[in-house]
Amino acid sequence: MTALLTIIIVLFVAVALWQMVKIFDLAQVGTVNSQIADDHDNKINGYLMIGFLVFIYLITILCFWYIGDLPLLSNAASEHGAEVDNLMIISMVVIFIVQTITQFLLHYFAYKYKGEKGRKALFYADNNTLEFIWTIIPVIVLAGLIIYGLFTWNDIMNVDEDEDPMVIELYAQQFKWTARYSGNDNVLGKANVRLIDIDRANTLGVDEDDPNAQDDVVVSELHLPVGQQVVFKMRSQDVLHSAYMPHFRAQMNCVPGMVTQFAFTPTVTTADMRQNPDIVEKVKNINDLRKERIVEIEESGQELLYEFDYLLLCNKICGKSHYNMQMKIIVETQEEFDAWMKEQKTFPNSLN
Repeated sequence: MTALLTIIIVLFVAVALWQMVKIFDLAQVGTVNSQIADDHDNKINGYLMIGFLVFIYLITILCFWYIGDLPLLSNAASEHGAEVDNLMIISMVVIFIVQTITQFLLHYFAYKYKGEKGRKALFYADNNTLEFIWTIIPVIVLAGLIIYGLFTWNDIMNVDEDEDPMVIELYAQQFKWTARYSGNDNVLGKANVRLIDIDRANTLGVDEDDPNAQDDVVVSELHLPVGQQVVFKMRSQDVLHSAYMPHFRAQMNCVPGMVTQFAFTPTVTTADMRQNPDIVEKVKNINDLRKERIVEIEESGQELLYEFDYLLLCNKICGKSHYNMQMKIIVETQEEFDAWMKEQKTFPNSLN
């Protein structure tokens, strides 16, 4: 009912404004109200174009000054992350330069060549040289960016099996993640959704008779040893999900009915990243905001103070609880990882 009343009120206000405009027009009888722009109108529009150009440059400078700090572009935690950041920075620099030049030309020429009585516009009906120039320059720039991006993508996706990378499965389902380590043999046991048995806690559908599955480890928190290349095999139980690990510059769709993969080598432990000045400042800002909502947070049973952790997120809108589909990632030393792994149950021992 409230929404209906609001709509009715808005309609009445719109009708009232429309009637006021009509009354104003009727009151202008006898005055000149030509719809054709004269020299005065063109001069005003020319100055407005210069004013808008100044506004664009001013707002750009202010944005760089106040919100131009992008710590995520400097805090990559994987070997390939620096290449992705570099590609992003190059793209942004090119876009910024092109935008600055083209906006200046657009607004300046609109001012300089504003309409004046008696002036005849000079134009080219056809100029192959100009068309070639403004076509070939974007082609060369875009081709360079695309080729660079392809080489970067190939470097990221080509996994060197000789390095014996650790194999981990990421299993996506509405609305949680589960990780499965391949164990000492570094080979994942076979799995199929038809083998899911909730009563026996076999929620991933792992083949219980597969020898390679006997040393698999199923967990709800992802631990990674720093400096160790990891190959993630990804499956989805229900809908399309997307495994997104922002600090590792890693993302890959999890598609029902098929296995996708992505590999990277973590380079910064969780403990070291927590000491990063950018992350320290970010955590402080978050906690300052949380302290302002201390009553609400404590009543909901949450911890008041936030502590940084790497996260695995879903980057596809997969349903009503998509926002909460995440899993903590802990990057640690090899010794810490080995100690944690010894505490975990193997797949057969985790069944009911």
